[in-house]
Amino acid sequence: MSVLVVGSIALDDVKTPAAEHKDLLGGSASYAAVAASFYGPVRLVGVVGEDFPPEHRALFNARQIDVEGLEIVPGKTFRWSGEYEENLNNRKTLSIALNVFEKFEPKLPAKWKQTEFILLGNIAPSLQLQVLKQVEHPKFIIADTMDLWINLAKADLLELLKKIDMLILNDSEVKLLTGENNLIRAGRAVLKLGPKYVIVKKGEHGALLFGAKTGEFFSTSAVPLEDIHDPTGAGDCFAGAFVGSLAQLGDTSFASLKKAVIQGTLVASFNVEEFSLRRLEKLTREEIAARETAFMQSLSIV
Repeated sequence: MSVLVVGSIALDDVKTPAAEHKDLLGGSASYAAVAASFYGPVRLVGVVGEDFPPEHRALFNARQIDVEGLEIVPGKTFRWSGEYEENLNNRKTLSIALNVFEKFEPKLPAKWKQTEFILLGNIAPSLQLQVLKQVEHPKFIIADTMDLWINLAKADLLELLKKIDMLILNDSEVKLLTGENNLIRAGRAVLKLGPKYVIVKKGEHGALLFGAKTGEFFSTSAVPLEDIHDPTGAGDCFAGAFVGSLAQLGDTSFASLKKAVIQGTLVASFNVEEFSLRRLEKLTREEIAARETAFMQSLSIV
């Protein structure tokens, strides 16, 4: 089954203690779409300027991502620049230029409106709501968010939460949204706001999955890594692989959601091994399967 991914597409300048690279492919939709493509067809909705490098578009084509919903308009592509500190957990934004993304209004091709699995990438809740007005009979809707929208667009976000099946956010964001300092209480508090499921990402410490039904809870660690080059986009890769895996399974039971969490964890672990999407560009399904075997063995007590 196809997955619809809507979000930002950007050109990033990223600096870490080890290296610095410019004009990298970035944006929530870019990372999520490529991650989802390991599991099935992906439909990408976003906007770029006339300066968008052809090699980045070629990556979408190589991953067989349908870009009919990708608008190319006069102007410059959304740009972001950031720098990571030594431990890579702390990042500061150096500059942002929204450019053509400032006036982005998601438009779905008519034949895409019945896509069953929807991922609303990390963009303004008002834009996420615009997408929901266009889709018809979706099977499962996932939205990602961030502290910016919790602080500046909370009313829209709360409206969105009543219309989606799952919210994905990180540990600091769930505390900010709910006012709860305990992650378990915070995750369950989000469920009371509308979504049937919530995933709380904990970075190098794994992820928590909450369900609205009694007893629906799942926790996993992250894949242990010694060499991390660039954490940018890891959360978006998690979300993309999650929805891609779920669509491949064709089932939204809690058991399938748990399997999809593992796939999101695996693909995100590969993404951080190189800058931008360079690692995923050459990643194979066989490598994912091999890492899954090793990871699941590390979780087993038998």
